Amino acid sequence: MTVFTLRFEETLALIGIDRAEARNAVPLAGWRELAVICETISNRAPDAVLLRSEAADIFSAGADIGEFPSLRDEPAQRVAFREAMATGIGALAALPMPVIAAVDGGCFGAGVALMLGCDICVAGREARFATTPARLGLSYPGSDVARLVDRVGKGFASLMLFTGEAIDADRAVAAGLADLLAEDAGAAALALARTIARNDGGAVAALKAVLRDPLAPGHASAFDARFGSAGFERRMTEFLERKRG
Repeated sequence: MTVFTLRFEETLALIGIDRAEARNAVPLAGWRELAVICETISNRAPDAVLLRSEAADIFSAGADIGEFPSLRDEPAQRVAFREAMATGIGALAALPMPVIAAVDGGCFGAGVALMLGCDICVAGREARFATTPARLGLSYPGSDVARLVDRVGKGFASLMLFTGEAIDADRAVAAGLADLLAEDAGAAALALARTIARNDGGAVAALKAVLRDPLAPGHASAFDARFGSAGFERRMTEFLERKRG
């Protein structure tokens, strides 16, 4: 079963969620597939990554509930599910280049966790977001809760998790869950990815590393090293030539 697709366009990687018949619900095998896709992306080193749905009116319904009876009946499967989901979303979050999510339509349950693995979220006017585990008598993985709290704060994260109610695109942007509001999230996210790709990829990756953990050791030396990089040399030369011209 293929849930995620991957293609490269110029200096961008485009990940599609393509399981319309199940409202883009992601089964256990899909999370593993995502981890493999992210490894391919890391090896190809594009300038930016775009994650979007290939189905109309839905980003993702979350994890595949059709598999949940086996998680109820087979304790070993619970661990496999949790670890596969953590591996897939963790691989997306660990990519060194910027990752942009385009959310049109519903983004529910583990779909929100998937979106939170991205650096930037562009929401369409019809986007809806809901973290729904409590409605099924379930919890949410700690790493995903941490990303949600980091994005919206503990209070709003509590509101989303405790109620399970959907919020619209305007409220998502106001809360910081989504970053931009657009008539067409896919087109706006693609334009944003292309804007990012026009900058120096090494510099952008260094900035993402700082954003991920500003206090991690090594940032000072990485900052200094950029002045000796080929990217800085080329772009500085181009800047000076334009200024002289």
